[in-house]
Amino acid sequence: MAAEKIETLGLTGTERGIYTVLIFIIAYGFVMAEEFTHMRKSKPVILAAGIIWAHAAVLASQAGVSAKDMHEAFEHNLKEYGALMLFLLVAMTYINAMTERNVFEALRSWLVRKQFGYRQLFLITGVITFFLSAIADNLTAALLVGAVVMAVGSDNAKFVSLGFINIVVAANAGGAFCPFGDITTLMVWQAEYVQFFDFFNLFIPSAVNYGIPAAFMYFAVPDEQPQATSEEAVQLKPGAIQVCVLFLLTIVTAVSFHQVLHLPPFMGMMVGLSALMIYGYRINIMYSSQGQPFDIFNKVREAEWDTLFFFFGVVFAVGGLGYIGYLELLSGTLYDGLGQTTANILVGIISAVVDNIPVMFAVLNMNLDMSLYQWLLVTLTAGVGGSMLSVGSAAGVALMGQSNHKYTFFSHLKWTPAIAAGYVGSIVVHYLING
Repeated sequence: MAAEKIETLGLTGTERGIYTVLIFIIAYGFVMAEEFTHMRKSKPVILAAGIIWAHAAVLASQAGVSAKDMHEAFEHNLKEYGALMLFLLVAMTYINAMTERNVFEALRSWLVRKQFGYRQLFLITGVITFFLSAIADNLTAALLVGAVVMAVGSDNAKFVSLGFINIVVAANAGGAFCPFGDITTLMVWQAEYVQFFDFFNLFIPSAVNYGIPAAFMYFAVPDEQPQATSEEAVQLKPGAIQVCVLFLLTIVTAVSFHQVLHLPPFMGMMVGLSALMIYGYRINIMYSSQGQPFDIFNKVREAEWDTLFFFFGVVFAVGGLGYIGYLELLSGTLYDGLGQTTANILVGIISAVVDNIPVMFAVLNMNLDMSLYQWLLVTLTAGVGGSMLSVGSAAGVALMGQSNHKYTFFSHLKWTPAIAAGYVGSIVVHYLING
């Protein structure tokens, strides 16, 4: 559903209103410093959300707004979060189930054992990440393929650094052209600003976004052969292929529920989760003697709860600021002042510094009247803009932690001009194809 029109308080100039903005900025400072403080990003934003809504409630009361109207504004955020949370929870559960059945480990093992050269591996891992992140989320794709790069290039710091930059760009680009690839893309789809199959108009711009920096980096990759490895083949556990098929069918079900039945996509995902639960029961019945129990609730427990709670904090913090009137103010400054195209390009640049989830949620709640071309543009820029800095996306932050200091903020910054060229190229191609 498109964002409902909620009457804002229009109290952005009050002392209490300004205080809520300060609270959000401080909380987001902790989010950006997660790499150094090791405090999960969900903790400060949930606290900020609670404080912001407490002040919004006081402001609403002082302005004579009824409790009923204030509750409607609050429940609007709850409805948005609930739909996306259930959708993501099912997707994460499926990814965890495939991980537990050795699907990704078998792929990693195969790539390591094939003894590709560094340049071959650079291209293969990039292309795999690009397409994998369109189905799984970009963080999962980056971590999986990043493990391959570390396994074969642990003795070559230059290859690891370039390989990780390549993966970050590919993961973010691949997540932009499919609603299942990135939370921001999913948000736009669920808000019904763009229909499911319209997102695939972004395939070529996304490919250009990845291809341009990859072409520059390719010639810097060492033209050498990695050391031989004694890696053994990893066998798939029983039911692994069937779980993958069920995931694809779940995606089809979610799309069908939305396109044909006009029901929220999360309902189709929940139906798919029930299929996985029933199939998990069958796995336990058929293979109990092999000592490989399949507990679906363990997969739910292993979901990225930090991400889900972070998303909760973002939705309610940004929603609270929007209710006070700040999104309306920001919309007037950006979209009315600069124009839609410039503003949407700027959204991508902002998402290189600030996580794209709050940025996109803010855009969705500005109640903008934009064409399909413009909604696709902001989907593209918000999705791929985070590639310009290593801290601009979850994939980059996660790989910095995995790289043993071989991939750093500054090693990524060295290639920011090439990545920025890909950013500009994707926007130009989007205009030429979809404009």
